[in-house]
Amino acid sequence: MMRASGTVGFQGRNDTVSSSRLTNAVAASLAVAALSLCLIVTLTVLSTKATMAMGLPV
Repeated sequence: MMRASGTVGFQGRNDTVSSSRLTNAVAASLAVAALSLCLIVTLTVLSTKATMAMGLPV
C-alpha cells in the first residue's frame, strides 16, 4: 500500500505504509480462510448427498 507524502491530492512521492511481511501474512491468512471455506462447503454438500441417499426411516 502506498501513501502520498505530499499535502495536496495524489501529488508527491509515495511512501510505503505497510511492510511486505505484513502484506504476505494477510495474503496467507486470506488464502487459508478461503481454503477452509471451500472444505466446509464440500463436506456439507457431501454429507447432504449421503443423507438424501439413505432415505427416511419408517
